[in-house]
Amino acid sequence: MSELRIYNSLHRQKEVFTPLHPGHVGMYVCGPTVSGESHLGHARPYITFDVVYRYLQHLGYKVRYVRNITDAGHFEEEGRAAEDKISKFAVLEKLEPMELVQKYTNLFHWAMLQFGCLEPSIEPTATGHIIEQIEMIKTIMEKGYAYEVGGSVYFDVKKYAASYDYGILSGRVLEDMLETTRELEGQDEKRNKADFALWKKAPAEHIMRWPSPWGEGFPGWHIECSAMSAKYLGHQFDIHGGGMDLQFPHHECEIAQSEVAHGDMMARYWMHNNMITINGRKMGKAYGNTIKLTEMFTGSNSQLDKAYSPMTIRFFVLQTHYRSTLDFSNEALQAAEKGLQRLWAAHETLQKLSYGAAAGPLNEELDKQVRNWCLECAEFMNDDVNTAKVLANLFELTPVINSLKGGQIKMHEISEDTFALLQQTWQTYLIDILGIQQPPASSDDHLLDGVLQMLISMRKEAKSRKDYAASDKIRNELLSIGIQLKDEKDGTVTYSVQ
Repeated sequence: MSELRIYNSLHRQKEVFTPLHPGHVGMYVCGPTVSGESHLGHARPYITFDVVYRYLQHLGYKVRYVRNITDAGHFEEEGRAAEDKISKFAVLEKLEPMELVQKYTNLFHWAMLQFGCLEPSIEPTATGHIIEQIEMIKTIMEKGYAYEVGGSVYFDVKKYAASYDYGILSGRVLEDMLETTRELEGQDEKRNKADFALWKKAPAEHIMRWPSPWGEGFPGWHIECSAMSAKYLGHQFDIHGGGMDLQFPHHECEIAQSEVAHGDMMARYWMHNNMITINGRKMGKAYGNTIKLTEMFTGSNSQLDKAYSPMTIRFFVLQTHYRSTLDFSNEALQAAEKGLQRLWAAHETLQKLSYGAAAGPLNEELDKQVRNWCLECAEFMNDDVNTAKVLANLFELTPVINSLKGGQIKMHEISEDTFALLQQTWQTYLIDILGIQQPPASSDDHLLDGVLQMLISMRKEAKSRKDYAASDKIRNELLSIGIQLKDEKDGTVTYSVQ
């Protein structure tokens, strides 16, 4: 079996994954800012890194998975007077800030449960780690890479870039950033336009505030993740994950402040999932094209033709490699819904099958092909967690499973070992690693099942009248669309032969 290789955004290439401590993995993933409800674009990183978490555990690693909650201080560096999202939306919703935080944290947890995501090992909050953030800022200031102006503290990017590689992750050049950064309100107190806030002075009307050596204020966005990851995973750890939109400025700034404070590159492997787009444009609140997760589940958004189950969305996300752009459309989601139903039906069929003792020749070509499709799943997961190729192989195996049930392929045509491998592969990859759970039956399925049962009843009546022409016509017409009827002692059963 090949080694796990991960595309490391830091070096822009796939690299063999070797953890810092044998048998143990530390993974940090940037969690949600709980100033509002998560949307479809937010679902991708948490589903993606849930699969990474599951696969690392499958490989035998003991994983500490840390995913934070940003519940304070996530102000926009490129916004009016460094606006704090939590305070802003708390006022709009007429809630206490922590009441707003609790509301959307609960909603986020509920959505993750619907998606079948495993809980992280630790879920720290920014408000619960103010002391750690202040101590880290003090260290950065003592080393001469930050300065205080009027109660706010800024990281000196230009000084850092003189000794370190600022832009190592995003590939950005500081001189270009200094030229292209636009003048914004509240930036005149910075030494350089590219400097970012470690701590912001709280204006009189600001609700969320904490005491600090520089006066009452609140932490910058970037310092939160650096402080929390260091506390729970150490100054250097294995994997840092998040959406591609976080590479700059968030992750670049994390690297800079952590390297100054601790002397190490904080994470050895950086994994970034690509965006979900709508008509080629990134899904985001700034573009006014977001679809909230509750809207996805209920269909209550004008961009949706219908409601989609959480498992359909999970399946939709995993059908595309995590580093590729995933374009939303109703057609794509409806195709994912049908594909998921088909794979789940094959899963249920496979659970009911057992290896029979019927004699007959082995179909060596078929046996080899089935084994290859099964064994390739591990190769695909080891090749930068390629869930899309794993699902493609499961689709290849689906007609084999249906044909084993329907009798088109006799059980003796594959070996007992291959049949056991097939069952193991299906359980391991579809259920355990990809985290697929039973999808709800669609209304279309109920209608089709009703029609099918009616045709079976009509055929039974025709046979009782000895009208074999009508009976055969029903059977043959169904067979032509991939449904085979078999008369057994307990009644007529159906098999898919597609």
